[in-house]
Amino acid sequence: MSDSSSGSPAIRAMARSDLDQIVEIDIKVLGKPRPEYWEMKIDIVENRSQISSLVAEMDGKVVGFIIGGASRWEYGLPEDIGWIDTIGVDPEYQRRGIAQILFSEMANNLKKVGVKTINTFVTKRDWRLLKFFNSVGFQPGDMTNLELDL
Repeated sequence: MSDSSSGSPAIRAMARSDLDQIVEIDIKVLGKPRPEYWEMKIDIVENRSQISSLVAEMDGKVVGFIIGGASRWEYGLPEDIGWIDTIGVDPEYQRRGIAQILFSEMANNLKKVGVKTINTFVTKRDWRLLKFFNSVGFQPGDMTNLELDL
């Protein structure tokens, strides 16, 4: 955990009471409100023990979040595989290392439950997110993303 009084965020488990602040960050980043989506995400986080979720707090408010977990043999992946589902930082607090702190805490949590490899999906055109994941050590993996337009 970090101390928000030192200029670093305090990292803690995500709570349902964080929903409104997470939605606000999501609006700032994506430009559209998705409260139902985040309500569903928090329901999943609360009901599935293999999912981990964290928030970063500074100045008395949530300024970032991350959701991930262990695969537990989902989609044929062994249980030592983890994933990052979502990461977001309020644009006013970006470029302060908050995403890296959130990721580091998440990686430590996943390591404690036996995860040895972490996966995530990033679109090829999202250079900022690709740069971030590269900066924390991600590289192209063995899985291939397949899609079918309907």
